[in-house]
Amino acid sequence: MAARGLPVRLGGTEVELRPERALYWPGGGVLAVADLHWGKPESFHQHGIPLPPEVLEDDLARLSAALHATRARRLLLVGDLVHSRRGLTPEVVRRVADWRTGHEVEMVLIRGNHDRHLDALPTAWRMEMLEPHLDEGPFRFAHHPEPARGHYVWAGHLHPTVRLSTGADRLRLPCFHLGEGVGVLPAFSAFTGGMDIRPRAGERLFAIAGDSVVEVPPPRSARGARSR
Repeated sequence: MAARGLPVRLGGTEVELRPERALYWPGGGVLAVADLHWGKPESFHQHGIPLPPEVLEDDLARLSAALHATRARRLLLVGDLVHSRRGLTPEVVRRVADWRTGHEVEMVLIRGNHDRHLDALPTAWRMEMLEPHLDEGPFRFAHHPEPARGHYVWAGHLHPTVRLSTGADRLRLPCFHLGEGVGVLPAFSAFTGGMDIRPRAGERLFAIAGDSVVEVPPPRSARGARSR
């Protein structure tokens, strides 16, 4: 089954929540992702902890799929592109550079806390680096989820997840967490932890379930508060 995005309207602007763990804004031709943490397995390797080497390839393939599906003109990397200085090995630089040759799209990194050690990105990656945020139309893209007057903020940093339960079944899924003024993107890398979100009144959660994005019904307490 082809991956399908879920259209959501914020004010007068439509965006698409993508199952690749990405946000697509059709009006701006923008695809946005957060918390890629490239080089994380390599950082662990240097501490003697073996981790699967194909993590980066899996993430790059998913990013390619999102770019091809949306035909975005710009890719915004909303912080924590690289996990650590040690993880930015020559092999990681080469693998990303090889991937970059297949994508003639503008790429911009909005620096996150894990990117603070970067004075510059590898030239072969052909990425611009900005901080602390980027304002585009009605939106602000920033790593930390802090409200901004006059803009709806798209952020990362928190790696939101949601726990679903039915009887004896339990499931934990990455999710989009949309508040009134701030939306938090799921961590793009599948090799990350997460923070379970319990939405408050007026907030919405959208879980990534395979090739689809589905809205999670609010708990009864939040539904009751919303109706008052």
